[in-house]
Amino acid sequence: MARRLGRRKRPLREKHMLVEQNKIDSGIFDDKTMIYLSKLYNKGVISKLNFITARGKEADVYIAEAGLSVKDAKYVIVKFFRIETTSFLKMSDYLVGDTRFSKIKLTKYSIIKTWCRKEMGNLRIAAKADVFAPKPYMSNGSILAMEFIGNDEGIPAPQLRNVVLQYPAQFVEIVIDQIKKLYEANLVHADLSEYNILVKDNKPYFIDFGQAVITKHPNAMLFLQRDVKNILQYFSKIYKIEKDYRQTMEYITELK
Repeated sequence: MARRLGRRKRPLREKHMLVEQNKIDSGIFDDKTMIYLSKLYNKGVISKLNFITARGKEADVYIAEAGLSVKDAKYVIVKFFRIETTSFLKMSDYLVGDTRFSKIKLTKYSIIKTWCRKEMGNLRIAAKADVFAPKPYMSNGSILAMEFIGNDEGIPAPQLRNVVLQYPAQFVEIVIDQIKKLYEANLVHADLSEYNILVKDNKPYFIDFGQAVITKHPNAMLFLQRDVKNILQYFSKIYKIEKDYRQTMEYITELK
């Protein structure tokens, strides 16, 4: 069993939702983004965009109410990739060399759309490999809709860094097994850390798959090594669990 770390008292969720809905209604998104978003409504992926739950350098993440085409779910995560503050040079490191996207134009709009489509495809690979990760629902332009990882009240699952694990030795083994499953499916996350793992029902859910690369990428092994080092260092520092890096790498890369 895991528990959250204590946090400052948050404002009422209803008030926060109202503020964010007012922002949306007042035109916070540009016309192109609204066109992309309208298709998510038309396809029944979402029925209402509620409030922002995370804001990063490359994207804003909103919680939406699920539409009719999303079965057995109350909420959907909608990720809006932003052009203004995105590091395109950083993105190109994960696109150039990926044979799936060898013909893209290195312009802002083209990179953003490709990045969004890339994350959608990577999530499909993860789902097919039975990796704990959000199920992808739909991508359109610069918007990606995916499974909400959280509880029935719309509260997102916490990041690994904000959780105290009761059984950390078991948890890190599950994380390593998930990395291995991805590798066997010819995919490397390439940005794995305590920030990109959510904890729900004592399981690690990998998120943020935009930078994930296929194993044929020229830097795939370097990215995998970095992922493994990040995880092992975190559990060594926080839980004093020592695992041999070389043996862990051999276990992950030994294909069945």
